[in-house]
Amino acid sequence: MPRYKLTIEYDGSPFVGWQSQTNGLSVQQVLEEGIKGFCGKDVKVNGAGRTDAGVHALGQVAHIDLETAVACDTLRDAVNAHMRPHPVSILGAEEVPEAFEARFSAIRRHYMYRIVNRRAPLTLDRGQAWLVHKPLDADAMHAAAQTLVGRHDFTTFRSVQCQAKSPVKTVDEISVARYADEIEVICRARSFLHNQVRSFVGTLKQVGEGKWTQRDVGKALAAKDRAACGPVAPPDGLYLLQVDYE
Repeated sequence: MPRYKLTIEYDGSPFVGWQSQTNGLSVQQVLEEGIKGFCGKDVKVNGAGRTDAGVHALGQVAHIDLETAVACDTLRDAVNAHMRPHPVSILGAEEVPEAFEARFSAIRRHYMYRIVNRRAPLTLDRGQAWLVHKPLDADAMHAAAQTLVGRHDFTTFRSVQCQAKSPVKTVDEISVARYADEIEVICRARSFLHNQVRSFVGTLKQVGEGKWTQRDVGKALAAKDRAACGPVAPPDGLYLLQVDYE
């Protein structure tokens, strides 16, 4: 059976998340229904990561197995046509070796969090970013974020619903930068805990507002206690940006 790697973009606003669930429409369900509309078969879509309700993706990756080979451009265009009008789009499809696994073959995941830092309400970016009215010091946020880089026990920044076997992860990079009224937080690691990036961002917002210091972030990390975390940022501003493979 030929295996295909799909690179996918979606607006997570109307979905219960990536994974198929009984309480509403998911991105995975839309993709599987679109593929069935194309080939007439039930095909499981295996994603590189499970984004939560309201979280977006610019470069989610998944793999599928089809019974017969098909041109990659045909696969992309036909499934996209069957997914209309849902805000999900296959950006590219490529045939890959049978050993390729979207989740387990990944060597790094990149997330971006968007904060719009202004007094005026959102219009075009409503549901696509976190609106924060109080001025934020992005440089202080960036400096504090470096405390979280490296291999640590991230229990403080882990959802109580997280199913990972261990809270220990290695974060390769966190950067915080301002572009006019927008602040972008970029996080890179091989894998993340449930709600880890949103927990980072909510905590760093406390620093940006002057409520916390870099030392406070270090103390929260060392506490290994979920209660020590700052408020969790909403899903609106989070994007799965890219997934890397060998």
